[in-house]
Amino acid sequence: MKLQSIARVCLAFVIAATFVVAASAQKANYTISSPYTHKNLTIFLIHGKDESNKNIMTLQEAMERKLFVVYETSEVNELEVENLSKTQEVFIQSGDIVKGGKQDRVLAVSIIIPIRSGRVKIESFCVESGRWTKPGSEDSSKFDSSNDRIVTKELKIAANGARSQSDVWDQVSNAQERLAKNVGGSIQAGTSKSSLQLSLENGKVAATVDEYIKSLSGVINGKSDVIGYAFAINGKINSADIYVSNALFKKLWTKMLKATATEAVSSANEVRLADPVKPASVQTFIADSEKAASTDRSTAAGASLRKREDKDNILIEARDEKSKTVVHRSYVRKN
Repeated sequence: MKLQSIARVCLAFVIAATFVVAASAQKANYTISSPYTHKNLTIFLIHGKDESNKNIMTLQEAMERKLFVVYETSEVNELEVENLSKTQEVFIQSGDIVKGGKQDRVLAVSIIIPIRSGRVKIESFCVESGRWTKPGSEDSSKFDSSNDRIVTKELKIAANGARSQSDVWDQVSNAQERLAKNVGGSIQAGTSKSSLQLSLENGKVAATVDEYIKSLSGVINGKSDVIGYAFAINGKINSADIYVSNALFKKLWTKMLKATATEAVSSANEVRLADPVKPASVQTFIADSEKAASTDRSTAAGASLRKREDKDNILIEARDEKSKTVVHRSYVRKN
């Protein structure tokens, strides 16, 4: 009798464990589209199920509607943010640029800021090393929104992997040099040569990037199950981003595509591999990234970050601890 009971318990445990593994595999079971290519940039759409039906505002959307404030603290690597909305949460994505203050900054974590949040401290990096005064007659105590973000995987690694201000400055300079080489002349602004934001606003850069955007922006049209995308440049897998819902992804798509196209422009003169990247390779890249050893750390406003890293890849998962959901997954291939 005892042996039968033990056998039943063991069988129940195996069934339960099998269910958990299957459920976990299903959760991460994304479908990768056939590629869409323009020049040296190839886009793969990532299809999957929504994990949230909340109507979340993006940082840019909220700031343009005067429902969100980013405050200067006079600390290079820390700002304060405040969601003034009474009804909607706001999603900040690591890599979002805010311009103004005493120096342009890039926000260094992906996080959801709750309604009526009060002031919340948030990590940042400077993407403009030369200025520490207000820009012209503008209010240096606050920042304006930007439709730009960091533009190379090296910058993503500096901000999310190494988390080093000096590395961020080095990679801003590197991005400026690469862009200048490929658009045919300096893109540094006379008012602030070190400003990444002003370089991205340069007319030659904008015109070249716009060719990619016009060619690729429509690939998501009519697709209600797209929750992210991956891309390759010059035949090499670069990065992928997956979001909590199709609605949030669509709000961010234009800004993400612009940054991706800018990186493609900066790499236009590099060697292109002859063999095209296939959807199966992207699937493997995502799966391998999710297997790496992880470290967790708490951030602000009931959020946390999980970093998975091995010799080839970095994955950053932004988690909302209140709803127990992963809001954003950012994958970067190191080499």
